[in-house]
Amino acid sequence: MSTTHPAGNTGFSVRAALRSPRRLRTEVLAGLVVALALIPEAISFSIIAGVDPRVGLFASFTMAVTIAITGGRPAMISAATGAVALVIGPVVRDHGLDYLIATVILGGAIQIALSAAGVAKLMRFIPRSVMVGFVNSLAILIFVAQLPHLFGVPWLVYPMVVAGLAIIVGLPKLTTAVPAPLVAIVILTAITLVFALQVPNVGDEGELPSSLPVPLLPDVPFTPDTLRIIAPYALAMALVGLLESLMTAKLVDDITDTPSDKTREGWGQGVANIVTGFFGGMGGCAMIGQTMINVKVSGARTRISTFLAGVFLLILVVGLGGAVAQIPMAALVAVMIMVSVGTMDWHSLDPRTLRRMPIAETTVMLVTVAVTVATHNLAFGVIAGVLTAMVAFAQRVAHFTEVAAVDDAESDGTRVYKVRGELFFASSNDLVHRFDYAGDPANIVIDMSDTHIWDASTVAALDAVTTKYAARGKTVEITGLNSASVARHRQLSGHLTAAH
Repeated sequence: MSTTHPAGNTGFSVRAALRSPRRLRTEVLAGLVVALALIPEAISFSIIAGVDPRVGLFASFTMAVTIAITGGRPAMISAATGAVALVIGPVVRDHGLDYLIATVILGGAIQIALSAAGVAKLMRFIPRSVMVGFVNSLAILIFVAQLPHLFGVPWLVYPMVVAGLAIIVGLPKLTTAVPAPLVAIVILTAITLVFALQVPNVGDEGELPSSLPVPLLPDVPFTPDTLRIIAPYALAMALVGLLESLMTAKLVDDITDTPSDKTREGWGQGVANIVTGFFGGMGGCAMIGQTMINVKVSGARTRISTFLAGVFLLILVVGLGGAVAQIPMAALVAVMIMVSVGTMDWHSLDPRTLRRMPIAETTVMLVTVAVTVATHNLAFGVIAGVLTAMVAFAQRVAHFTEVAAVDDAESDGTRVYKVRGELFFASSNDLVHRFDYAGDPANIVIDMSDTHIWDASTVAALDAVTTKYAARGKTVEITGLNSASVARHRQLSGHLTAAH
């Protein structure tokens, strides 16, 4: 369970953490804070999925403990999440809990297969503007998720939230020996109990389990019909879970300045979901808010914090459920509000940054944020952002293509055209309109030494140019192609349209 990092990075191995009392204390306390923050979230996501709170709580326990061992990003928290709950909710509603469990197990198997196929490598195609939009969307969603706990509640909730925020902001200026969020939770809980304050607490969110999870098999027929029912949901769950987990891993990489094994994280998520399914859990993926608590607020850096978050969660809800139920929601709301504030990339919203940034980059960020906030699904926002970035890039590159006549000597009956820029579907579609078919002499030379043929659209456009000249009894010679372009042109030219 140890991890290594290149020289100069600030990574910690599990073995090194165990030898350092200070580091170990940080990891243990971080795990406790995360466990406390996981409880209301897991209960809420269980409600979204339409299952008993125990299903979400047990899923958070098994996901955290398993991913601590199998995952590729130390200190990242995985548990039951809203994105997965939204995807698998219809399975429970239409077919029952056993089909949900079967879906989770199949989804985990798909994640392993996709990771083995190299899906993690696709992360390189996610632009920085999408990452910024992803982070800002996350901050907004974390804050929005706290609003139901701030409306229609007793007035005492508001001063308690303010007090919690003051503790979380002020305590680190005095000492960092104990995580400020943990201190805020303990103090506000003590005040609530001592003065018998009537404010919403964790117990109001749902009934906590009183027994340990046990292994089980889903009671579903092993038939093609069952596969037909669960496969679409399992695939959607696998894709959403992988995308959120890999994006979160990249975010933690940036925060900690340490690398992670994205392929291992991908199949580790699959293993964690399979284990979770066999223990009757609802499945999950990386939890970005709780990961920020663990890494950014509490300073955890190893697998110990992730593992202990799961262990503490089980101890808290099963062994100390009565005490945990008394924790005021105001304390947890204060913690999550500070997570939201700390997660937002405020520099990206600075007017000076926005003025300096190209409009296309800002648009990509805003699309990512808008779609994510509208759907409450980070995966949808990222996909929309990437598609927008692709369109913007294609338009930008297409404008760099130029066709110019460089030799107008008609005495020898030849005209030379020089083509510059990258030729692909966005830039080659209007290539056919750049030539003077009627006015050109009998011989045409198209010099392509300063360009490259990237796709079939370009070959088709060149074929169309040649055909138009041939219809007027003129010949075309294409010169200067590099070896890759020659190979693509020879393979496709004359074979892209049906013969007439």
